[in-house]
Amino acid sequence: MLAVLNKSVAKSPDALQQNGAVSALKDGFLATHFSSVHSGSFVINLASSGFVAYSSAKQNPLLPRLFAVVDDIFCLFEGHIENVAQLKQQYGLNKTANEVIIVIEAYRTLRDRGPYPAAQVVRGIQGKFAFILFDATSQSTFIASDEDGSVPFFWGTDAEGHLVVSTDSEIVKQGCGKSFAPFPKGCFFTSSGGLRSYEHPNELKAVPRVDSSGEVCGLTFKVDEESPKEKPKPGMPRVGSDANWSQHY
Repeated sequence: MLAVLNKSVAKSPDALQQNGAVSALKDGFLATHFSSVHSGSFVINLASSGFVAYSSAKQNPLLPRLFAVVDDIFCLFEGHIENVAQLKQQYGLNKTANEVIIVIEAYRTLRDRGPYPAAQVVRGIQGKFAFILFDATSQSTFIASDEDGSVPFFWGTDAEGHLVVSTDSEIVKQGCGKSFAPFPKGCFFTSSGGLRSYEHPNELKAVPRVDSSGEVCGLTFKVDEESPKEKPKPGMPRVGSDANWSQHY
């Protein structure tokens, strides 16, 4: 799976902006490249916001890929959730709902029920996963990886500062050059809040990243393990709050 998101809707951390290799959006460059190396792929144009791309070919049967669109919310998901039944009940979903629908509903709960910590919601998803979500209505992005980094997941910025996120490392290298880096495990990224950790939302530090030839090629992010852990917050607030999470978290 792949998403290239305009810097106007997904401003990447400053440490990740290391002069990407090409313009990923110009003339559909990276979308075309993705389609050429992944059979049976499809690309969804998000207009000026970028695009998302998906293919079910050559996937790991233990970490299947899923895609869904609900009310202009686009979501790419890879992996599996272990506590599916619990989350279906929590979010009021029917028995046929799968992992990608759970993620969309979790996001909609965050967006529509007021200021509720995104870290608490992602922490409640148990399993091996990575996902990319884009809300076309609010022009918001929500990206996350499980705490063990079980699904290979990478990101970077292209030559124009647009965010590139994919489970295909070679695709990200093609578009981002020295900006390429693994997406930090146990972390999530939002348009308005930037990069955060589940347990240490304010304690991520950028550290130099060295490639296989020994050259420094940008920075990656790690949690300061010595910082105090965030205490879990109480349950979901009542329905009907006027606040919109996607605008202020």
